[in-house]
Amino acid sequence: MTSDDRCNLAAVPRRAIPILILVLVGALAASGCGGGDGKKNSAGGTTGQQAQAKCQDARAPSPRRVKKRKPPTFQLSSDRTYTAKVDTNCGTFEIRLDAKQAPRTGGSFVTLVREGFYNGLTFHRIVKGFVIQGGDPFGNGMGGPGYSIRERPPQGIVYSEGVVAMAKTGAEPAGTSGSQFFVVTADASLPPDYALLGRVTKGLDVVHRIESLPAGADGFPTKPVVINKIDLVVA
Repeated sequence: MTSDDRCNLAAVPRRAIPILILVLVGALAASGCGGGDGKKNSAGGTTGQQAQAKCQDARAPSPRRVKKRKPPTFQLSSDRTYTAKVDTNCGTFEIRLDAKQAPRTGGSFVTLVREGFYNGLTFHRIVKGFVIQGGDPFGNGMGGPGYSIRERPPQGIVYSEGVVAMAKTGAEPAGTSGSQFFVVTADASLPPDYALLGRVTKGLDVVHRIESLPAGADGFPTKPVVINKIDLVVA
């Protein structure tokens, strides 16, 4: 198996089989799958070892039970701009939702944001040089909003640094999503299976600050990374 093969592999942690298949075999940085080089980027930060600011101490929230329900029908309007401001105990970053290419995925996300669904949840997975992942009411990678939707990713999608996409199980069709989302922290070789949500346009240094935190072999951070709230700005 070559290093290129390893970059395209996705292995499922045993206790997280029903969630996003995004933990690669071995350390991605060591396998040459990409990483920061300290250069500035267009999302309000720098990559590499710039994320030295400290996170505030936070208490891990209790798991939240969610009832099954019908998927929301709201879709983003292509003539509006939707920005989600994600406030965490490590700082705030902004996601510009892709209203043109992902109106249904974005509509589901906006519905959850307006309900306050994400407030108090965590980033439960950190894979350095790859992704940070959050939005699970259980806090362990096994939960969702009580429904799922499907919207195929745009043709030719590239999961580059700063792209935000939605998690799914390995058994679910491409483009399936619930509430869990991930932010790509370095250009990743992933199949076009994960529904697009948008891109980080401000505060990418905060994303890398979270990425730099210690995590176990299963990706769970050793200290809680809490989403205090997500605010939505529509223009």
